[in-house]
Amino acid sequence: MPTGVIIAGGRSMRFGDRDKAVANLAGTPMIRRVANCFIDSVDALVVNCRPDQVPMIRAALKEYPREVTVAEDPEPDQGPMAGIRTGLQAVDSTYAFVAACDMPFIDLGVVEHLFERAMGHDAAVPQLENEWFQTTHAVYRAAPMAEACGKALAAGDHRIIDPLFELDYVVIDEEEIREHGTIETFENVNTQEEFETATKRF
Repeated sequence: MPTGVIIAGGRSMRFGDRDKAVANLAGTPMIRRVANCFIDSVDALVVNCRPDQVPMIRAALKEYPREVTVAEDPEPDQGPMAGIRTGLQAVDSTYAFVAACDMPFIDLGVVEHLFERAMGHDAAVPQLENEWFQTTHAVYRAAPMAEACGKALAAGDHRIIDPLFELDYVVIDEEEIREHGTIETFENVNTQEEFETATKRF
């Protein structure tokens, strides 16, 4: 089975003075809720974070029933592309599902479909109507994506989509997503207001 990768190294500036990755979302740290969403599709979990987050991340994922690896950012605050690279470099499997730490409504059916569509390609990336690629809710062939991220960063490119264009990727449109799950899978929690709304839903 493949691996799940959660990107949790951001500073959460819009969220306030708490680290949203480990914020208590209706009794469970948000990162644990994210990890629980796709537990049946992976046999290992990698979490990318800053060094100062490690104790909190490990506590939030205590007794998680999959092998957990924490991949620390060698240089914090370099953006999500750097986080994806670091996370994928710690992956042992061929393919990995990459998610942001603030997406507690991930739909397992969508994740499983992304894994299926990625087979034989370097990536399967959703794209909703009139929106950009959902690069932090996508499946990648770990080694090629990590390498492409490294090259982009070395060239001074920091747009998270730049490495994608160096790969053999397939686009999963909104209609196809709806055939296998719900578009609520892409919802993220960026602010305290969104956090309170998510708490009520749980």
